[in-house]
Amino acid sequence: MESQVALAQTLKIGEVANRSGLTVKTIRFYCDEGLIRPISRSDGGYRLFADGVFSELALIRTLRAMEIPLPDVRQILEARRSGVCTCTDLKARIRSKAGEIGDRITAMQNLQSELFALLNSWEACGGRTPAAAAPELVGANR
Repeated sequence: MESQVALAQTLKIGEVANRSGLTVKTIRFYCDEGLIRPISRSDGGYRLFADGVFSELALIRTLRAMEIPLPDVRQILEARRSGVCTCTDLKARIRSKAGEIGDRITAMQNLQSELFALLNSWEACGGRTPAAAAPELVGANR
């Protein structure tokens, strides 16, 4: 009876995909990469997961959005599962990533300013617009 209760609390990969908003393929990939682990397999061979998989998937999404490499994500998840605090390391990574994003934002703002400056200094060349040149092109093709 106890194993039936345990199985009733497990979720097949399709259910995890539906509830998490990820694809089955992505969840399989995360399993193959060792990021998440099914708790068992069904008689039909389906991967079975506990409800805790959703918090791990949320963390994976957050870390990947910060462009943390998969091996580092795996390490963070393993440390989290083992109960070893990685707060200092994780905070340092987040701080570093926030700095990188700030640098990119600054670079993009500089590029935007350069493009606006280019537009503002643009002098009309006096040429024809493509629509005005179109009748000549049609006649040339005959």
